[in-house]
Amino acid sequence: MADVPKLSITLLGAGQEVGRSCCVLQYRGRTIVCDAGVHPAYSGIASLPFIDELDWSTVDVLLITHFHLDHAAALTYIMEKTNFRDGKGKVYMTHPTKALHKFMMQDFVRMSSSSADTLFTPLEMSMSLASIIPVSAHQVITPCPGITFTPYHAGHVLGACMYLIDIAGLKILYTGDYSREEDRHLVKAEVPPIHPDVLIVESTYGVQSHEPREDKETRFTNLVHSIIRRGGHVLLPTFALGRAQELLLILDEYWTKHPDLHNVPIYYASSLARKCMAVFQTYIHTMNANVRTRFAKRDNPFVFKHITNVPTTRGWERKIAEGPPCVVLASPGFMDSGPSRELLELWAPDSRNGLIVTGYSIEGTMAREILTEPEEITTVKGNTIPRKLSVDYISFSAHVDYSQNSEFMELVKPQHIVLVHGEATGMGRLKAAMQDRYKSRDEEIKIHTPRNLETLELTFRSERVAKAIGTLASKPPQPNDVISGLLVAKDYSYTLLDPRDLRDFAGLTTCVVAQRQKVALGVGWDLVRWHLEGMFGQIEEGVDKDGVLTMRVMGAVDVKHTQEHELTLEWDSSASNDMIADSTLALIAGIDKSPASVKLTTNSHAHTHAPKHTHPHADVLDPVTRIQRLAWFLEEHFDSVELHMPEEMDEAEPSEDAREPSLLVQIYEAEAVINLKTLTVTSTSESLRKRVEAVLDMAVTTTSSLSEAFTAGAPLHTEEHAHAGDVDNAGSSPSASPLPPIAEHASEGAESKSEESAGSGDASREYAEATAEGKEETRTENEVAMESETGGAKAEKDNGEDEEGGGEDDEDDEDDAVLQVHA
Repeated sequence: MADVPKLSITLLGAGQEVGRSCCVLQYRGRTIVCDAGVHPAYSGIASLPFIDELDWSTVDVLLITHFHLDHAAALTYIMEKTNFRDGKGKVYMTHPTKALHKFMMQDFVRMSSSSADTLFTPLEMSMSLASIIPVSAHQVITPCPGITFTPYHAGHVLGACMYLIDIAGLKILYTGDYSREEDRHLVKAEVPPIHPDVLIVESTYGVQSHEPREDKETRFTNLVHSIIRRGGHVLLPTFALGRAQELLLILDEYWTKHPDLHNVPIYYASSLARKCMAVFQTYIHTMNANVRTRFAKRDNPFVFKHITNVPTTRGWERKIAEGPPCVVLASPGFMDSGPSRELLELWAPDSRNGLIVTGYSIEGTMAREILTEPEEITTVKGNTIPRKLSVDYISFSAHVDYSQNSEFMELVKPQHIVLVHGEATGMGRLKAAMQDRYKSRDEEIKIHTPRNLETLELTFRSERVAKAIGTLASKPPQPNDVISGLLVAKDYSYTLLDPRDLRDFAGLTTCVVAQRQKVALGVGWDLVRWHLEGMFGQIEEGVDKDGVLTMRVMGAVDVKHTQEHELTLEWDSSASNDMIADSTLALIAGIDKSPASVKLTTNSHAHTHAPKHTHPHADVLDPVTRIQRLAWFLEEHFDSVELHMPEEMDEAEPSEDAREPSLLVQIYEAEAVINLKTLTVTSTSESLRKRVEAVLDMAVTTTSSLSEAFTAGAPLHTEEHAHAGDVDNAGSSPSASPLPPIAEHASEGAESKSEESAGSGDASREYAEATAEGKEETRTENEVAMESETGGAKAEKDNGEDEEGGGEDDEDDEDDAVLQVHA
């Protein structure tokens, strides 16, 4: 058994932790990396994913879901400080993400340049940005053979997307951070129209639930208003981009509705946010209907009426702290450094002030620590100060909660779910809850929670789907139809088409190799035909376009009488045609040495050397004989086989089945009827029907010749024969009428027979029609032969000739129309 390809999923970050997201997908020799972030709780090299565990030159595609540092800040280091550029890897992100990523990384470099943990220089950052390829939502991208991906809106922040990835037919959905709730400016995450095999999904909030947005906004604005009334300052630590814009929209609307607050300033302490506001205004079309409608009315929601940027002068934090009550949104959200940390240390000792944490806080950061409301906090310089300001937590984090996450998983319907971007405890609870949920519905969905550097290997049932196009697709197939064509494989996609369509649809050219072989002829032409009929069955005989006497073997190989003592074999080269040509050549070469030829030519014969008798293995065109052979074959398996012929129609109107010949097979009390026109089997016993069908299939295969199972090529032209009684006209020109697929030729001097079908079903159909039409006429030669061979088993036959005078003795049997078949 061939090795089954495995999907390998390795987390270089965000495995049972929140931060430094980096997921490696490997399948069928392709490598895709999703996200490349840093861990906010660490600095320098320690903040990076475990990048040494991967040969980055083997990466084909690197996808970034959004601009947050924990998903994108390690990108420059990977592109410029590893061997990533030694390979052919490409980096993709959406247009808004690339625009905002530039400002985010400029700020990241500026903040880290003051420490000894600088990861890269501004020049390296600029070089990496130039190599990023921007894409749009719903755009199908094929970065290399075997890989396609499509971005879908993920909510969360402006430009965030989830990627539906197709690697050699295996579909993987990587969500990154996403939100299923529409807020004031972002659309909610989409559900892709295709069910993936694997869903890699965030689990940030585990089994926690968010309160409704309206309730959350009301509680937030009331809390801010109460702190202002008591004469305090409000600190809102946020990241420069993302939730900050949402909070600004809420506060600006609330201030507009409350004139008593118009003298209370709202400061936005981020020069980065000021730069990025132009990006938000540029990509209004990617936001929700609320923002687009306001913008269409020339009401730009991001031109705030009650919000100002803080002055850029040195020491502005202390001036604001000593001033009147105000609201300040300061970055970063985790308060480990920067303006938010300085304001916290200045305002912490005053009980009138208030801190509202509005986003998710990671373990090890000041934002997480202060939620425990310690009596003292440690400053950046290592001193301790009392903590008297109030601390509240209202989550505006644009991550899914349990209800949204579980609903999304059920809508997507994957085979496997891989949880990432969550702390071990919350992730474990989410896994248990989802397993119980699926178990109650009897659904087998496997859920995985791999740790960092723990490779998860998943196997899938190999299934290849080929798309029929061109001529093959012009007629929709019916159930149980067999479609044959040329299978073209390209980049793990398969197309089935007619060889004639190869140039049009695949851009490939075809050629035909015509082969020709000359053979010395030492016997008569008729003897050659006799041997060919014995080997291959019916032979198509006529003349080619040049008037040369030709026999076509199995519709593939032409045997031409080019000279008196020479034959020429011509055929279009292919695996099957070459095989037929080889066997034809071997047969012709051995005719003069064949014992059958010697025996045949020692008897008295006509001067033309034409064999008097047909070859014993040649096709049987007599439908009676063909039916008899089928009956013999069935008798060897079932013993009792009866032939039923159409009943007389002058006494009563017969049914449709009564007008068709059939074979009746009996085993004990069970019966099966074989319709000789259609070769279908009917029976009240399903097991007997299947058994008879299997034996009938073997019987038809055994009694049929090679030529009946193989057809190819174009028809020949028949010779124009002289009428009976006229002398042979050797100079007659060949006619242009084509031969039928199986041509019939009578020996010289014999009467021409009526055309009969070579297939056993067609032969029996013609026999039944001839019997019905001739019920008032003299009995035909075939009917006499049928009686003498089947019904008259006791009457002996002389030299295989039909007895024409025995019809009267069997009139009673004919009336019954049921004949017992015997050998």
